[in-house]
Amino acid sequence: MPDTPIETPQSGRYPPDMESRVTVLEHLARATFETLERMERASERRFEAMDRRFDAIDGRFAAIDGRFAAFDARFEGVERRLEAISTEYHADFRWLLGVMLASWASVMGVLGGILAVMAHGFHWF
Repeated sequence: MPDTPIETPQSGRYPPDMESRVTVLEHLARATFETLERMERASERRFEAMDRRFDAIDGRFAAIDGRFAAFDARFEGVERRLEAISTEYHADFRWLLGVMLASWASVMGVLGGILAVMAHGFHWF
């Protein structure tokens, strides 16, 4: 079995290379903290920019909603006018139907009269 060197006892609680390791870890922790703070500030700026963009988009949607409301108002006016025209056409149709039925009745009456005169003249009755 080979000889195993025995370390000499050191002063302090930790070995001497442990202090340098702790220093490196502290430096890494500080750098990580600074990086996280920088990332957080950047993300806050990005979120604020996104909020401004969304506010601008909401304004555009409000303008579009106003346009649709104006279109709806115009459409309601057109719809009322079409209802008035439809009512007029229904009245005209009823009048025309009445005239046609009266004309048909008159023609039938005249035809019946002509047939009655013919039947009397030809002595069918």
